[in-house]
Amino acid sequence: MLAESRRAPAGAAVLRGDITEAIQAAVVEELAQVGYGRLSIEAVARRAGVAKTAVYRRWGSKLEMVLEIVSGLASQKLPLPDTGTLQGDLVIFLQILTRALRHPLASQVIPDLLAEAARNPQIGEKLQHALRANQHEIGALIIGRAVERGELPASTDPDVAVDLIVGPVYWHLAVTRNPVPADYVPRLVSAVIAGLSG
Repeated sequence: MLAESRRAPAGAAVLRGDITEAIQAAVVEELAQVGYGRLSIEAVARRAGVAKTAVYRRWGSKLEMVLEIVSGLASQKLPLPDTGTLQGDLVIFLQILTRALRHPLASQVIPDLLAEAARNPQIGEKLQHALRANQHEIGALIIGRAVERGELPASTDPDVAVDLIVGPVYWHLAVTRNPVPADYVPRLVSAVIAGLSG
């Protein structure tokens, strides 16, 4: 009962999670609508329904705010179920990835951030670090399983393998913005496995 009656400490140290989440969502929506260059703290606060001070209590600047939120999104883990075969694992992973990249917010935010990363070394470095760490984890898991099963040679480079797996899907959906045909994922998986096995 004593624990229930304790009050949280007052002051700036207390940051409500629901407000932080509302601001994070607002940042992503603003990035999708206006891009990094025209994004402002004022617009983010307005969209989140909070005062500017709520934003500044969490981040000292627009750059700091975007770097933290975007690197958090970039490092989010995709579910990687173990289907028992490399082919099954890759098909499910690519289906999840194509769905994520087709999301309206992702299709607007990712190209803009990559363009901004070319102009802003801090964004580029943070984004690359988060994406590479995520990619390395995906490769270590999916390719590691395949090596353990004897489906791929032990010398298979997981990072290069993930480049081969993810690159074509990203090219289709984020660069050329061409729809992915229904049979594309199975054909890509077969080609990737043949290339990695050779």
